[in-house]
Amino acid sequence: MSSALQPAFVTAPGVNLEAYVQSVQTVPVLSAEEEKTLAEKLFFDGDVDAARQLVLSHLRFVVHIARSYNGYGLPQADLIQEGNVGLMKAVKRFDPTVGVRLVSFAVHWIKAEIHEYVLRNWRIVKIATTKAQRKLFFNLRSQKKRLGWMNTDEINAIAADLGVNASDVREMEGRLGAYDASFDAPVDADDDSVGQAPVYFLEDSSMDPAVMLESDDWESSHNERLYQALTILDERSRDILQQRWFDDEKATLHDLAAKYEVSAERIRQLEKNAMKKLKAHMLEA
Repeated sequence: MSSALQPAFVTAPGVNLEAYVQSVQTVPVLSAEEEKTLAEKLFFDGDVDAARQLVLSHLRFVVHIARSYNGYGLPQADLIQEGNVGLMKAVKRFDPTVGVRLVSFAVHWIKAEIHEYVLRNWRIVKIATTKAQRKLFFNLRSQKKRLGWMNTDEINAIAADLGVNASDVREMEGRLGAYDASFDAPVDADDDSVGQAPVYFLEDSSMDPAVMLESDDWESSHNERLYQALTILDERSRDILQQRWFDDEKATLHDLAAKYEVSAERIRQLEKNAMKKLKAHMLEA
């Protein structure tokens, strides 16, 4: 077994980052046998000291991963700290009987915690909320380091690689290109520039921002529920509603009756039943 790993060797990353990085580099790297022995002590016996040694020996790996997220403009110490949380979660869940090294298992947990931190703190307004948007955010940002502003061919290529729609790529690119602006004037603003702050010229008594935001949220939520409700319908019913209600050029009952070789009355019944299903599903959502 390698020399004991003393906690005094490692400082907190927020106190002195350089000292912390140097201290984690002095912690010995465990061999496969040493790691397995410690992991078994933790897994089977709940040995807390074994868990401590496993964490300490992998802190340098967290630093290596955290450095790859420097481009987000967030404190390196905070990125490392979040990665350490992921490492501790991985150590707690690590099963030595599976036959893989801890570092291979921990990388997912470390990156997951860093990703959460980046998404919480990179912008005032959340840039990605769903799992698909988060995946697109990190993949697209790494692509944009090489591509800059993307043309149509590049957008289509990335959409194909990631398995998403080109419109989703364009939307995320727009979010990445946006920036947070202070609504109030800076603290050190002089008399000439203080009046240029948005708080002084964006006021519109006819449009309450709170009401507009509530309306946008409601419309977005409503549209999402409507889309989900449409997926429960069979293909024919969905097509009927699409042509009767959503298309720019609406189809008549007789048009659809000819298409499906049924009576216009039958089309009306299918439309009515489909609308009932939609309303019921949206009320339950």
